[in-house]
Amino acid sequence: MGIFDIFGGNKAAPTPMSSDDLTGLSAQGAKMVERLLDVGIDGKASFDSASKVAREAQSRRSDPERAIDDIVGQHMRLVAGNGFVTGLGGFITLPVALPANVVGFYVLATRMVAAIAAVRGYELKDEGVRAAVLLSLVGADASDLLKKVGYTSSGRLASLAAERMPGPVMMAINKGVGFRLVTSIGRGTFTRMGRAVPFLGGAVGAGVDTFLLNKLADYVRQEFPVKATLTGLPPA
Repeated sequence: MGIFDIFGGNKAAPTPMSSDDLTGLSAQGAKMVERLLDVGIDGKASFDSASKVAREAQSRRSDPERAIDDIVGQHMRLVAGNGFVTGLGGFITLPVALPANVVGFYVLATRMVAAIAAVRGYELKDEGVRAAVLLSLVGADASDLLKKVGYTSSGRLASLAAERMPGPVMMAINKGVGFRLVTSIGRGTFTRMGRAVPFLGGAVGAGVDTFLLNKLADYVRQEFPVKATLTGLPPA
């Protein structure tokens, strides 16, 4: 289950998949997560890192919550922009066998979540924080995924962000998030929303993306409360 299934709606019945299908989806998921971490959080080329986005928003707004409003508004405008994916270039989409607009949306969603977390005082270089950012993309499935890798959720994703997890656990979380994202796309979420209907085009796509991103922002504000140790701006 991905962003598109977090906030309600009917689920499509699971379609049985062969072992080859599962292996292919798992590989796609791993590549997608790699892009979300490397580009969505750390930035690449002209695509600013989440820390830089957070720092610039805080420089414009003395109130952290107003800074978060700016971050959300900025990313909503970007997902609605027709030229976004083309402007990003092939370094995001080429290694992943998914539509460019899908990967582009998730990259932006990841950066928005990470920037909100940074404003709230979380260190984006910490593996626990990065895992929590990724888990926010699968919403209600986060607790189930954590149980499968041997962790019991103790509440908000912020509690996970404070933990030091072994490397194999982090790899399992990343693999699980990636697999759930690509399978939610593969099960027809976009089609159910009308995204794949050609004559509806960009208007529906932009409207759906901004709606979902705004819902995700509301969810993340709850999951990443202000960290008690917040001291100034996030590092570069």
